[in-house]
Amino acid sequence: MTEEELRLAADRERQAHWRKWGSYLSDRQWGTVREDYSKDGEAWNYFPHDHARSRAYRWGEDGILGISDNHQRLCFAITLWNGEDSIIKERLFGLTGQEGNHGEDVKEYYFYLDNTPTHSYMKALYKYPHQAFPYADLIRENRNRDRNQPEYELMDTGIFDGDRYFDVSVEYAKASPTDILIQIKVTNRGGQSQRLHLLPTLWFRNTWAWGDASDKPQLKEINADGNMRIVDAQHSTLGNYWLYCNASEQNIPSILFTENETNYERLFKVKNASPYVKDGINNYLVSDRHDAINTEQVGTKAAVHYYLEIGAYETKVIHLRLTNSQQPQPFGNDFAQIFQKRQQEADEFYHRITPFEISEDERNVQRQAFAGMLWSKQFYYYIVEEWVDGDPRYPSPRPNIRNHEWKHLFSDEIISMPDKWEYPWFAAWDLAFHAIPLAVIDPAFAKLQLDRLTREWFMHPNGQLPAYEWSFSDVNPPVHAWATLRVYQIERKMYGYGDQQFLERVFQKLLLNFTWWVNRKDAEGKNVFQGGFLGLDNIGVFDRSKELPTGGFINQADGTSWMGMYCLNMLAIALELAKTNSTYEDIASKFFEHFLYIADAMNGIGSTNVDLWNEEDGFYYDALNLPDGRHFSLKVRSVVGLIPLFAIATLEPDILEKLPNFKRRMDWFIHNRPNLKENVACMETKGMGARRLLAITYKDKLRKILAKMLHESEFLSPYGIRSISRYHKDHPYILKVNGHEYSVDYQPAESNISLFGGNSNWRGPIWFPINYLIIESLQKFHYYLGDDFKVEFPTGSGQEMNLWQVASELSKRLTGIFLEEASGDRPVYGNIKSFQNDPHWHDLILFHEYFHGDNGAGIGASHQTGWTGLVAKLILQCGEYQ
Repeated sequence: MTEEELRLAADRERQAHWRKWGSYLSDRQWGTVREDYSKDGEAWNYFPHDHARSRAYRWGEDGILGISDNHQRLCFAITLWNGEDSIIKERLFGLTGQEGNHGEDVKEYYFYLDNTPTHSYMKALYKYPHQAFPYADLIRENRNRDRNQPEYELMDTGIFDGDRYFDVSVEYAKASPTDILIQIKVTNRGGQSQRLHLLPTLWFRNTWAWGDASDKPQLKEINADGNMRIVDAQHSTLGNYWLYCNASEQNIPSILFTENETNYERLFKVKNASPYVKDGINNYLVSDRHDAINTEQVGTKAAVHYYLEIGAYETKVIHLRLTNSQQPQPFGNDFAQIFQKRQQEADEFYHRITPFEISEDERNVQRQAFAGMLWSKQFYYYIVEEWVDGDPRYPSPRPNIRNHEWKHLFSDEIISMPDKWEYPWFAAWDLAFHAIPLAVIDPAFAKLQLDRLTREWFMHPNGQLPAYEWSFSDVNPPVHAWATLRVYQIERKMYGYGDQQFLERVFQKLLLNFTWWVNRKDAEGKNVFQGGFLGLDNIGVFDRSKELPTGGFINQADGTSWMGMYCLNMLAIALELAKTNSTYEDIASKFFEHFLYIADAMNGIGSTNVDLWNEEDGFYYDALNLPDGRHFSLKVRSVVGLIPLFAIATLEPDILEKLPNFKRRMDWFIHNRPNLKENVACMETKGMGARRLLAITYKDKLRKILAKMLHESEFLSPYGIRSISRYHKDHPYILKVNGHEYSVDYQPAESNISLFGGNSNWRGPIWFPINYLIIESLQKFHYYLGDDFKVEFPTGSGQEMNLWQVASELSKRLTGIFLEEASGDRPVYGNIKSFQNDPHWHDLILFHEYFHGDNGAGIGASHQTGWTGLVAKLILQCGEYQ
């Protein structure tokens, strides 16, 4: 094993707590639901960015490229001031949901460059302008733009013109689990000398203002020689830590102390109990208020103040060390050696992960994708009961506010986030996709994520999984059985260990969740499901999470298909568990039968005979049911009609022979309920290797769906599968009901409507999670149908491919979003010249939320490595099979 794998093993076996410290600090805590104590639930307005520097957080902390311990008692991050900004730069800035013409969006440039699963080595980069940061300009211009115009980005302000900015690189290397070496490199990219205040900052999360303050921690400066400054951090449960700060004749830092306490005077015109408050260091530097910092050199927040003169194109380096063991020589020869060793070990680990012949560009993209996944781990603290009822010293009961029915939820966890700025909270179906690339590099953490989500302090007593912070009661697609099975399979393939205990534990809880779906989301008991918006935001004619303006309800082709997929995933897990416990054969039979009912319902709903399948179009559509009994198809060609492809599983002959009870029950159904198998892949015709197939779509329907999906004028883009067919660009779908007109058209980039806030768009762009499931489904179909089953790719080209080849081509198109084309450009960056032409930008990768349906440009949350991190798994797979 590599050294990193040995560290993972030591952590897993509780021999050394290598995960105790990591990149667990959020990129944004302000504007979150957790910090919202308003009566109207307007989180963005209650705790805006302007309050963040002055107001102590209740549930977490944020900072730039920072770290914390696993319970976020002590935090470290960088702070910067160029002498021009109106405030010091100690957190990232972006627009709120109301300020942006396409919803919330971070307006900064920062990049996660490297990270290992134990966080033994971490590296990230922040680009800080020389000039005053254009806060007001960004807000004003975006407010003035309508939804048909692109977002106004920081690059558009011209602030980076002439390379007038600093590259601030932050690296961490662990000498031991609790001994962290820190290296900060600041490079002046401009042609003139510039001054910079660099302020590495250490602080305690405020845990004392909300209850018992008897254990309030403390930071203080202790004596050191002239070559060093030392901050002593004392905490009752974390113990003692020391931050060693290097110095030189040219650069002797001072240490500025204040308290991580709210500045009530500034925000609420109420006298402060102490003159030292959260924004004290800001006020000392920007407003020259010397009374704002504590000259006795104690507090709960401290910044090491380096005042740097950096020449044109010059780089200056600062070293620090955060450790719980006193170091006589913290910056001796071992400092550089440890950094070099950890970097080398990171290289060895990632080469072990992908030992195949891939290009350096692919390796760079994959490495940054894995880095983004690991940097997006965050300490997530949220005790809903305390949040709803209020704290003892600050009671503010809100019985009717959001999430009040989730008072059992208690999170004090490290969780994988979609994006620590735009989505600094977990989302249930996002998390399932995160687990796939995470399983490649750290299966223990991937398993922990899926396990935690199904534990009793997360899962509702009724069996529902919490969807996302803004509404735990909303509904995301049920993909957790799929993720659980895939994590189990990935670990077994890559590391030779199949964790049946994990598989069984999560399976038992998912039985409750499956029952919740059946009881709550099948309105008429006909195995046709409604679900809600199912994470696809504005894909439909209506907001599917709310009461329809027409009345009635929608039978969802995607909701029903997700449940078909859920059945087959649970069947596959039950069969795996039945290998060692025959009891699971009965449960496997239950899911086999339930799948047949769902598959039958996809084509004819009981006595109403409303088909979700449209034979004329060769496609699946949602069906609208009106209160007066009328019903008809909502003929929008979208991924709603592709999701039936995901409900597919193959049964191996050796499994059937080893499980006679299941095989007997399956054969009984095949022969005695022939009506239920008519619309399902034939269970009696044996495919390649004598396999059996369970699928909602089989040869004829499969060909018809793929003919549309693989047509370049419909779903097939040069960069993957679009979320809505390009057909609707010239042929928008229009529905007229009760005197009102509703429409859906093709929108390849940002949304031009306000449904779901407008910052997500499923009306044309390319989304990685759906594309990844399409690729897996095609591979499964090929596994059964073999090389003889071929389709045109693209449709109408005359070129035929088997389904494995089609899946490979789609993988190449998706990874191609980030890779250099023949021109040298990366499609993800569209027409942004700096990223395409400047060597200081070109190889820095941002993994966006979704991508332009025609040109592949990145759109939405720029740091949503989350499910877009699936590209790392695709690159691995392409390397393995090419």
